[in-house]
Amino acid sequence: MTDPHRPASSDDRAVPGDAPTGEDALHVRRAWELALENVEDGGRPFGCVVVEASTGEVLAEARNQVAQTGDKTAHAEVVAIRELAAEGRDTLEGCDVYVTAYPCPMCLGALYYAAPRRIVFGATREQEDEHYEDGNDLFRLRTFYDEFAKAPADRALRAVQVQPQDPTRPFRAFTARHGDA
Repeated sequence: MTDPHRPASSDDRAVPGDAPTGEDALHVRRAWELALENVEDGGRPFGCVVVEASTGEVLAEARNQVAQTGDKTAHAEVVAIRELAAEGRDTLEGCDVYVTAYPCPMCLGALYYAAPRRIVFGATREQEDEHYEDGNDLFRLRTFYDEFAKAPADRALRAVQVQPQDPTRPFRAFTARHGDA
């Protein structure tokens, strides 16, 4: 079984230069600086830098804003994606995303949707877990990935399906109007 905390060592999305570079180290260091600044300002220890891979241009820098806003989804990666979306960018294709630690499941899901070229991270989830816990009654970071392997009825957060008369109607309407977009 593959370790969900670590990226696969080789896959179809591998790109030339996947080995970390000096530029990668600089951008991860900047993500760490953002995280440390955020801690000093009363926030959580996470930063994110989004870079256009072909040019090296920094497109966004973001800090986790959960403590500042009360928005549980305001993780650094999501904040960066939202900032770029507000500027009209609906994808991170061709970008590298630099983060303080390997993304949590929510951020990882958001990044899969945003489709960057790659994620470059400083700390593993295990390294983070030695010094920081960000869970609640439903999960702990060290077990959060395990929740997704469970059947919905077995998860800490229960999910109950109520079937309307035609549960697939909104999806058929979308496909009819937009195709397979």
